[in-house]
Amino acid sequence: MSQYLVESTNSSAPPAATVTPYTHGLAGVNVALDSKLTNTLWFSLVGLCLLVLLVRFAQIGNAHLRHLFSLTTTQQSQSFWTHDRTSFWPNLKKHFLYAPLFKKRHNREIQLSNAINVGTLPSRFHTVILLLYLLSNVAYCCILEYGQKNRAALLAEVRGRTGVLAVVNMIPLFVLAGRNNPLIPMLRVSFDTYNLLHRWVGRVVVLESVAHTLAWAANEISADGWHGVNKALGSSAFVQYGMLGTCAMVFLLVHSPSAIRHAFYETFLHLHQLMAFAAILGIYVHLDLEKLPQLPYLKAIIALWLIERGIRWMRILYHNFSRHGWGQVTVEALPGGACRVTFDLPHPWRITPGCHVYAYLPGVSLWMSHPFSIAWSEERPAVSMNEKEETLPMAMSEVDYSAPRKTTTSISLIMSKRTGMTQKLYDKASAAPRGVINIYGAVEGPYGGLESLHSYGTIILFAGGVGITHQVSHVRDLLAGYHDGTVAARKLVLVWSVRTTEQLEWVRPWMDKILAMPGRREMLKILLFVTKPRSPREVVSPSATVQMFPGRANPQVIIDKELNDRVGAMAVTVCGPGAFADSVRDAVRKRIHVGSIDFVEESFTW
Repeated sequence: MSQYLVESTNSSAPPAATVTPYTHGLAGVNVALDSKLTNTLWFSLVGLCLLVLLVRFAQIGNAHLRHLFSLTTTQQSQSFWTHDRTSFWPNLKKHFLYAPLFKKRHNREIQLSNAINVGTLPSRFHTVILLLYLLSNVAYCCILEYGQKNRAALLAEVRGRTGVLAVVNMIPLFVLAGRNNPLIPMLRVSFDTYNLLHRWVGRVVVLESVAHTLAWAANEISADGWHGVNKALGSSAFVQYGMLGTCAMVFLLVHSPSAIRHAFYETFLHLHQLMAFAAILGIYVHLDLEKLPQLPYLKAIIALWLIERGIRWMRILYHNFSRHGWGQVTVEALPGGACRVTFDLPHPWRITPGCHVYAYLPGVSLWMSHPFSIAWSEERPAVSMNEKEETLPMAMSEVDYSAPRKTTTSISLIMSKRTGMTQKLYDKASAAPRGVINIYGAVEGPYGGLESLHSYGTIILFAGGVGITHQVSHVRDLLAGYHDGTVAARKLVLVWSVRTTEQLEWVRPWMDKILAMPGRREMLKILLFVTKPRSPREVVSPSATVQMFPGRANPQVIIDKELNDRVGAMAVTVCGPGAFADSVRDAVRKRIHVGSIDFVEESFTW
């Protein structure tokens, strides 16, 4: 491309009459081939989704059979499920599905300094998908009619090809960014994975947009020099709005590196949304002025965006708003630098273990929402009010027993103090007389909770710091299922690593309830690791089933110990800091051939 820009200034440049027709419109654009390559791109994306769907169907079917056959069997009878019947699936998991890109590092952040974080590495599976996607787009851009003598026509073909691909790729770009992306529950792939793909698809769209603009500029310079470029930018609305779209895209790329996102996340998010709107506006008008064939694609993108945003607002209004107003939020400052935040919601929720919500606290941060795992939830009977007088019933005769029994839901989150919203919230609650404040807020969700652990005989749950909130809901669900006879689980190990014993207070009320559940002593073992105890006397094991240790947890030692006397198939899950999660992943991969082991990681990378 730069060669064409240089050559266009030489005396040997083609006459303007042979170049000008190729500076705009569809002259030189291979519309038929563009359409074929667009269809090829769609078929490849749909084919990938179908492949993942087939694998998921096989996994779900196997888990369902394992669940059914394990419900009424003894621990010894589950031995059929302790080993994989072939070596193919363990090898695929060890070397591809669960494998980091290189040796061990995956979600451990790459930090150049305490203030500069350049992100994480994709897994080996994600890397293969991204490489195939990137290389296919490069190939589509390079399939040109190189035999034609008119260089301007070739550049026009490049301009058309890159412009078409940029618009077409914007559809998956916007779908992958949505919290209500239908592919999440369909393929049971986490939003975190789609967010990774969204970032890379966005980079491809930006590069194709820039190539589209440079191809136009090369022909414009050949036809009329830089004066022609300036004239087009000053007089042509078609070019002006196209340039607006390209400039917005470039800004999105420049301000999106991980170091900037992490250092100024709230500012980044607002600018990201503003520039995305500017890009859509510029491209839409650019296409509409010339009635280009890609306009329906952009209309579909706008429709998808509006539908996704509409669903989000409908969920927020339904779950949080009633005729009495918005739900109340109780915020309690806790030792160890965290807040226990409880939302009292006016309507019942269907909450699955391991799910999360996005919390809105406009009194603390007006426009921001952040994801938090639901640590605890409870349903309560709704207080019946006389709708006309807004009073409680004064006598039994006033109670309407024929009316359906209404319930409300309270959900509790733990927000660890970091920066931005969580820092402001903790400071505000800590300054209150009793460390408790009541404010208004809302939650959006629930999202996630894609992985069911009901079919495994042995489950090890690793948690680091505030990651315990994700695992508490699983512990509660599995203990209840064990008592009711609805899960295959017979052995449950919870491993929680904290810095100080103060952090144990974060979930103490809920752990007290869990420890009082029937069947807990037969099934649940809790291992607590305190990495920085103030004194050895703090680290005392209350019982044989609740043990405390100083120092860091060693996932390999714990997994090896539980493997020796496991029951049925084993699941290992982790939610915590990236380095901790990577060590659990590595330990699982080293023992993947010993027995039937599945690994699940819950993470929020951005």
